[in-house]
Amino acid sequence: MAEFKIAPSILSADFARLGEEVDNVLASGADIVHFDVMDNHYVPNLTIGPLVCDALRKHGVTHEIDVHLMVKPVDRIIPDFAQAGATFITFHPEASEHIDRSLQLVKAEGCKTGLVFNPATPLSLAEHVLDKVDRILLMSVNPGFGGQKFIPHTLEKLRQARKMIDESGYDIDLEIDGGVNVNNIREIAEAGARTFVAGSAVFGAAKDSDPNRYETVIAALREELSKANV
Repeated sequence: MAEFKIAPSILSADFARLGEEVDNVLASGADIVHFDVMDNHYVPNLTIGPLVCDALRKHGVTHEIDVHLMVKPVDRIIPDFAQAGATFITFHPEASEHIDRSLQLVKAEGCKTGLVFNPATPLSLAEHVLDKVDRILLMSVNPGFGGQKFIPHTLEKLRQARKMIDESGYDIDLEIDGGVNVNNIREIAEAGARTFVAGSAVFGAAKDSDPNRYETVIAALREELSKANV
């Protein structure tokens, strides 16, 4: 059986009470905190930086924090997030002048590495650095905003990435981000994803009747994943 992990994106959380939101979603059964960093340069939006990551750690968050850097240039900010408590630091090849060097920098700072592929970015950019990659993240929307719809042809790209990873022999996680919800997560899993970023689909489905507000939606996602033929 494949191991599936759910990674709610705090981009869709209530930032006025972020610590409480993260506590609740993890207590509801989420596995990973997905942390979207945007710079109003590489993508047309501005979000949060390492101080917020550090604040979550000081708040008491011990789960994996998956920092997705949508910034350019990327090397300058990598050490700051490593010191702030990131577990994974994932970045876009287009944001690095030297992909291999940036991956080495993440490793040297004591974090796990990830490469992020936009819908039109070819997977071939990973071929020569797979030995340094711990996670491949496929964007199923164009980066920059939450709440977008899943781009269907990402399913075929997931199958290609799954094949590339399996044939490499390396232990590389395959993550998907963008438009993931209860209605499509099973199909996405069957295409090869193992970690699922969901923002508005999780934080937009809070129920006051749930003990921690998010048990119902996370259970629904798990139920669909349990049906996946993988």
